Amino acid sequence: KSEVECLIKLFDTLVAESSNRFAAVGFDRNMFRDTLHSAFGMTDDMIMDRVFRTFDRDNDSCISVVEWVEGLSVFLRGTLEERMKYCFEVYDLNGDGYISREEMFQMLKNSLLKQPSEEDPDEGIKDLVDIDYDHDGKLSFMDFEKAVRDENLLLEAFGPCLPDIK
Repeated sequence: KSEVECLIKLFDTLVAESSNRFAAVGFDRNMFRDTLHSAFGMTDDMIMDRVFRTFDRDNDSCISVVEWVEGLSVFLRGTLEERMKYCFEVYDLNGDGYISREEMFQMLKNSLLKQPSEEDPDEGIKDLVDIDYDHDGKLSFMDFEKAVRDENLLLEAFGPCLPDIK
């Protein structure tokens, strides 16, 4: 109860600081991104945009206090199951219930190209296609869930969309 109250207070404080047109009901994408950046160190625009869309359950381009509390509940304290569903939603760019090869590449190119490594970014995508257990060329939630249960590090394979332990 006290954590929820703190989240609501934080929400109210952030909304009060905001001067956008949504201030009466919540906050918009820019304010949400600023919060993700300042509170959790997120810098990847694409990831922050996807996190916004995942929090914004009713698709009205505004995070309400309920969406804020429910989203942060999974984001900060979610069970493995909840976090898997959340990450899958973040990575499923077109919302069709699958992560296609194109979606993998879109997510991976941002995180892989920034790493100064010898490995070709396409190799990382090929490695991830190995978790396509039913070999249909795309990852279903079942493929993703099985892979993450086998290797928890895969939860953020396409880019960090969860906060670190700090």
